[in-house]
Amino acid sequence: MGSYEQNIFRKYIADQGLKTTLQREIILDEFLRLEHPSTEDLYQSLRSKHQNIGYATVHRALKLFAECGIATVRNFGDGAQRFEPCREDRHHDHLVCTRCGLIIEFENSQIEKLQQQVAKSHAFTVLDHRLELYGLCERCK
Repeated sequence: MGSYEQNIFRKYIADQGLKTTLQREIILDEFLRLEHPSTEDLYQSLRSKHQNIGYATVHRALKLFAECGIATVRNFGDGAQRFEPCREDRHHDHLVCTRCGLIIEFENSQIEKLQQQVAKSHAFTVLDHRLELYGLCERCK
């Protein structure tokens, strides 16, 4: 276990005077495998193999991931707080189906360039942004 995210998390835990636990490591591994999980999604994914990990433990771990900068909290309009791994090496945006909840990640260099042009024309410096398009996926149309 030596991924970038794991190293950041371990350092954060140590800096905060907290203990590194096997449960947190298991939750982090599973979190990094999933796309946009809510606490419930991650808990359900872990439940079959790790009955000893409770819902509250999963929720607290996700909050720690966000606090240390390896996760971003997202709200896609479905009432669930979702978490997404921070990937500094690439930016992406989202298409969100309002019927089934499907979330599709996409990258588009033209959109990125246009955003920079708009910001420049207004003498604005963009520090961060997100683009979320809501509609119906192919299956729900």
